[in-house]
Amino acid sequence: MLIADEFFLIAHGDSRGRARLNPTATGLGLAGALLGELVLTGRITVSAGQVSVLDDRPPADALAGSVLAQLLGQREHRFVRTWLGFLADTAADAVGERLSRSGVVRREEKRRLLRTTVDYVATDVNALAWPATRLLALLDRPHPPTVPDALLCGLVSATGLTRDLLWPASPRAQHRFGVLLPALPMPLRELVAHTEAAVGAAVLRA
Repeated sequence: MLIADEFFLIAHGDSRGRARLNPTATGLGLAGALLGELVLTGRITVSAGQVSVLDDRPPADALAGSVLAQLLGQREHRFVRTWLGFLADTAADAVGERLSRSGVVRREEKRRLLRTTVDYVATDVNALAWPATRLLALLDRPHPPTVPDALLCGLVSATGLTRDLLWPASPRAQHRFGVLLPALPMPLRELVAHTEAAVGAAVLRA
């Protein structure tokens, strides 16, 4: 499962599809995850607050390809914070649709007054809980988590989901969680830092 998919499920831990975070924080976390997927596949990098395309070949995943195409089509916009804000507006629906196509969630539309809202409800409670359960198990093991898993933990921390993830964790797992971010490669560390700053700015504006 891709980074943004796992973040989506952690952020929507409720079996009815309700988010643990406010929509802005959820969207920013997912935007960071979508950019992170492209960093991990070598398509882009992040440095000095800017996004640079390294490889314009379309990735295998359609959503990742769509994000890369937007970056290529708007090359004049390079600031990470700009792209986080832009992608955050549609990230929840985009990732929800990707999970829906894979059968992990189902799309439910509800009429509320004069508007229609969309929820993405898990088709299997075990699948919903799996990303958080998997991360906790990894943090308890002696071997260091992979870079994608460390990035996922970084985004959990950046968006304020740490307590939700770690409340059942052992002291060792909690300690290891705290030292993951400094060990990330610099482009991913910077991406997480910008995501956290964007979430913080959104909280201040609210």
